[in-house]
Amino acid sequence: MPSTTRTDRTTDGLLLVDKPAGVTSHDMVSAARRAWGERRIGHAGTLDPFATGLLVLLLGRATRLLPHLPGEPKVYDATLRFGQETDTEDLHGTVTREAPLPDRAALLAALPALTGEVDQVPPAYSAKRVDGRRAYDLARAGATVALKPVRIRVDRWEILDVRLHASGQVAELDARITCGGGTYIRSLARDLARAVGSAAHLAALRRLRSGPFSVESACSLEALRDGQATLRPAVDALPGFPQQVLSDDEVRRIARGIDVPAAVDGAWAALINPGNGVLVALAERRLDRWQPRVVMREA
Repeated sequence: MPSTTRTDRTTDGLLLVDKPAGVTSHDMVSAARRAWGERRIGHAGTLDPFATGLLVLLLGRATRLLPHLPGEPKVYDATLRFGQETDTEDLHGTVTREAPLPDRAALLAALPALTGEVDQVPPAYSAKRVDGRRAYDLARAGATVALKPVRIRVDRWEILDVRLHASGQVAELDARITCGGGTYIRSLARDLARAVGSAAHLAALRRLRSGPFSVESACSLEALRDGQATLRPAVDALPGFPQQVLSDDEVRRIARGIDVPAAVDGAWAALINPGNGVLVALAERRLDRWQPRVVMREA
């Protein structure tokens, strides 16, 4: 299905962007708003300012699809730097603890305990809410932030590189981490180091994938600002969903919220306009009919 540039009329669609270090996720959303002249933009998960990589944005009516967007697993490349723990758990924080560098064998032996279902205490500098306030706001104000553990899922650690200190101990480790949503890679670095009697923080973080979406298909911030970004059709936000092409009469029925006969298998389906291939609705099966749940056009 053809994509669009910002000179085309539609602003309903999927936009994949590659966030550089030093800008916030909100900065990227603001750049997309300026580029497309579209106020309605939603995201499928932010990145810390120091991190780089994939942001999945939905524009216009496509923001209605956010609750149904496939977003797992997440895949990150991370650099863990040992010897110092920081208050933010990344390279821009204040050092709060120092400890000896770890042994490579000990680090590898500790990885299974941080794989699978794991209880993780989120970082104090996070968007978690404490008594109605963001944890990072409390931490910046000097308050002690005590967050409760959250159950997360870590599918895999792939060690990409290990850099040793002159002593033979590990100074930095590069890992590719596959995990579920809500996992803080900063806190994984913290907990891995603590498990072997060391300390660590993240020196770099890059998100490679979010569910079926890859940073390889993302545009740069420069391309976004220069009007060279590609807006993909809204249906591309629903890979893996069965598709059913509607008749003209069914398009009119779905736009009014009326169900239509189901002609493909599945619990959910993307219902497609027969003339232009545009997404009309995301529908849920009710017996042998599709009940529209997210309608992408007006009646």
